[in-house]
Amino acid sequence: MIARLKGIVDSVGEDWAVIDVAGVGYLLFCPARTLARLPRPGEAASLHVETHVREDHIHLYGFAEAAERDWFRLLQTVQGVGAKVALNLLSALTPEQLAGAIALADKAALSRAQGVGAKLAARIAAELKDKVGGIAAGMPAAIVAPAVGPAAEAVSALGKLGYRRIEAESAVRRAIGELGEGAAAAAILRASLRALGRERIS
Repeated sequence: MIARLKGIVDSVGEDWAVIDVAGVGYLLFCPARTLARLPRPGEAASLHVETHVREDHIHLYGFAEAAERDWFRLLQTVQGVGAKVALNLLSALTPEQLAGAIALADKAALSRAQGVGAKLAARIAAELKDKVGGIAAGMPAAIVAPAVGPAAEAVSALGKLGYRRIEAESAVRRAIGELGEGAAAAAILRASLRALGRERIS
């Protein structure tokens, strides 16, 4: 089982890279964010690796960060999410954004990934919501807001009102817990302000 590769970048394609390790070229399928961070061919690189062994093939998947590999494994525990869809999710969202989207049940953010429709996005959010805490524990600010959707709009609005990002995200999470997943940005903002008001009074 290969867990990590350190070598020279040989070549890079649309969704793959070849890493030369002591004269042996290893083909790794990678999310777009990992490929974008690789150095130029001929330069040294190190990638975390997930090895998939099947009856008809052995595939290696490479990641710039251990957190990406952890998410790759976790995402595939959801029915309908295979290796390709998991890579697409990690191409569209950072690990922090994934954690935020799942914690806030932000289906719009998850649906940004190719091959993820509203139904699959809802399943991902529902099945992984209770598992996000462990994988996000080592991330800065634990869980951040997703990049798009009503929750992100509410966090942005709170920031413009002078609230720190971490307290804005915390208030938005509580607001969505009260209002439900389909709440509009304006309703989330009002509930978040009420929560923040209670905190400051107490």
